[in-house]
Amino acid sequence: MEKGKSAAKALEISLKKLDLNPYRNSKSSHSIPSLHSSRLRVEKNKPPSLVSLCLGVVGRHLEDIVEDLSEIAASFPADIKITLAAIARRRKLLNDDVIVSLADSSWEILDLSGSDVSDFGLAKVAEMCKSLCAVDISQCNKITANGVSELVQHCHSLETLRCGGCPSSESTARRCLGILKPKLNDVGGDSWEELDTMEIGRGAQSLRWLVWPKIDKDSLEMVSTECPRIIVNPKPSLFGFRGTEVPREALPDVALDDPIIKDIDPKTWVFCRFTPKAISQTLSSPNELSLAEKFRLAFVERDTRLAPKRAKNARQHQRRAEREWMMTSTRAKALALASQASKSLHSRS
Repeated sequence: MEKGKSAAKALEISLKKLDLNPYRNSKSSHSIPSLHSSRLRVEKNKPPSLVSLCLGVVGRHLEDIVEDLSEIAASFPADIKITLAAIARRRKLLNDDVIVSLADSSWEILDLSGSDVSDFGLAKVAEMCKSLCAVDISQCNKITANGVSELVQHCHSLETLRCGGCPSSESTARRCLGILKPKLNDVGGDSWEELDTMEIGRGAQSLRWLVWPKIDKDSLEMVSTECPRIIVNPKPSLFGFRGTEVPREALPDVALDDPIIKDIDPKTWVFCRFTPKAISQTLSSPNELSLAEKFRLAFVERDTRLAPKRAKNARQHQRRAEREWMMTSTRAKALALASQASKSLHSRS
């Protein structure tokens, strides 16, 4: 009995230290939810893992390893690669070389929004990552209908596609409607809802969600009429959408790769404000002086310009010191008078 009381007392002390005591300031059973909320608060304020901290450091200096990324990332696991890709996208470093170096066959989502990835990079990733279920190509002005065609051809599990966002991407989305529209084999008049995926010969076989915020009226009407399986700009609902819950990947107000970098310090992608393009141009120009050389030349120029002034100040300081010495020393006065007398005698002779 005494042991039980001691154990209960120790538990109470531990809870007080953790600020999780369910009995503090309350004597009823209604204080149990406060324990749950405290646990949630502790979980929310949980410090980042060592891996997240390391990825943050790597992300801040990502531009320094971009050229060797294909060799460095070869041994990285898939989750590390996709995290680096998300950081690179936010650092405006994501291009064909980076995404191809990081691509992993186990990836199910691909966020290229606002990047410099072109049709070449998208096609290469589509060939490597055939299990992609959600892809974001919005605001990618280097991706055309050709790249989307490669994506649809290789990724038969693609369910969510996000596009639009800039004039070039809007034009690409309109050109892709014919590519996304499924081409049916001879199915004998079966309805869309009864069709099996194998009966869809070409096109986006598994596409269900199309996120295109500024879709024009004609395109929307075409998708609704000819692609009834595809839901455009779905909205979340407590009861689901047409009997199907809308996945997070199909919601336009959240970034596709947000869950991947939730534990990474946001300072990682605002650490450097310069793009690698500007850095490479500065370093590659043979006639451009380095920053250190510019500082050295500026210092030499300033030193040369101020040298006469420093010499003049030194002479004035010396004369001032001599006058002060003569005023304070009797011997100095005698030597000065003797010097003046000697100069007078020499001038007369």
